[in-house]
This record gives sequence, structure tokens and C-alpha cells, in this order.
Amino acid sequence: MEMKKRITLELRNRAPEKVTELVLDNCRSSNGEIEGLNESFKELEFLSMANVELTSLARLPTLSKLRKLELSDNIISGGLEVLAEKCPNLTYLNLSGNKIKDLSTVEALQNLKNLKSLDLFNCEITNLEDYRESVFELLHQITYLDGFDQEDNEAPDSEEEEDEGDEEEDDDDEDEAGPPGEYEEDDDEDDGGSDLGEGEEEEEEVGLSYLMKEEIQDEEDDDDYVEEKGDEEEAEGVRGEKRKRDPEDEGEEEDD
Repeated sequence: MEMKKRITLELRNRAPEKVTELVLDNCRSSNGEIEGLNESFKELEFLSMANVELTSLARLPTLSKLRKLELSDNIISGGLEVLAEKCPNLTYLNLSGNKIKDLSTVEALQNLKNLKSLDLFNCEITNLEDYRESVFELLHQITYLDGFDQEDNEAPDSEEEEDEGDEEEDDDDEDEAGPPGEYEEDDDEDDGGSDLGEGEEEEEEVGLSYLMKEEIQDEEDDDDYVEEKGDEEEAEGVRGEKRKRDPEDEGEEEDD
């Protein structure tokens, strides 16, 4: 009773027309309905009423946008034809753990044209011979029965698919890190630096050869200077000898 009151208060304190998902598991229904759940939930897309002691769906409100309906572990034994009228856009229906015994009960789901997945776990109908083949033949629109298709391929988990999609986006982001052309610019800068270095080396080589030429010229100038100096010394020596000879010559002239 406390659980029922708590769920009822929650429904009353929220704006029903804005609710898209509603979980009422383990609540207790009264006369086949849960107090507060009505047609004002017109935007509802997911509804879960597991283990609420439902015996019938006759008092289920019309929920035209409902796509997923969880009704596991109740006491439902028939009356499934009302679903096509009240929830015409259902794609997933879970009736596992109910009192469904024969194929005629399931046949009422043929009018759910958008139904893709049906769960009947722990229902007595699963004990029938050729149960899976019979249900697939009866309900041509469904793809998965109890979580597997006709080739025993497991139904994908929508949450796992979303996670995989996020991981792929992360990988793409990592691959695209760094603006395009960045590395090309770096290469250009390196090339420019190498060209500048070569230019500097050429200038150094020219300067060195120029200095060497100057040194050669300096050496030639020094040689010239040494030769000129030698010539001057020789000339001075000759003049000295002349000075020495002159007095002698003068003496000889006097003797004469």
C-alpha cells in the first residue's frame, strides 16, 4: 500500500504531458489499473509495469505514442487485442512470466503492425512443440522472439550500440587531432632554415678565401720590402767603401 501511495504522489506532482518514460514496477494495481495512470500521458514512449498484479489490460489508457511496454511477472492470461487499439505503435512487448498458454492468445497481436520484438519467457506457451516456429509463422511482423531471430541471432542492445557509436566518434576525433597542413608548414620552416645555413656557409667560405688572398698579398709586400731594404743596405755599403777609399786616394794624389 505504501508503494502504491508513493507512485500515485509522484504521478500527481509531475506534468503528465511532458513525461516520456514511466516505471511503475512493483506497484500494486487495483481492479486492473494503477491510480493516476491515464490518457494525459500522451507523450509517453516507454512504460514499465512489472509485478503489479495486473490480470487484464482492459483498463489500460490510450497511449498512442507508446513504443515499449514492459508487463512481465503479472497474471495476464488473455485480452491482448486491446493493445492494437490503445497502443498501436508498439515495437517491443514483454509478457514474460504471465499466464499465457496457447497460440490463440498470441494471435491477437497480429494487429500490432509495428511490433518487432516479443518476449514470452516463463509463460506456459513456451512448452508447446515447435513453439518458436509457430509464433514466427503466426506473427510475420516480428523480428525477435525471446531475444533471438529465426536464425538464432541475438537482438542488439540499443544502449550498447549507442556506446559503440560514441567510441567511434572519439576515435575519429583522435585521428583528426591537429589542423591540416601543420606538418607541411613545419617542413617549410626547416627547409628555409637549411637554405639560410647554406647561404651563411657560402659567405664564410668567400670571406676566408678573401682573407687568404690578403695574407698572400701581405707576404708579397713583405718580400718586396725585404728586397728593397737589402738594396739600400748594399748601396750604403758601397758608399762606405768609397769614403774609406777617398782619403787614401787623396794621399796618393798628394804624394804625386
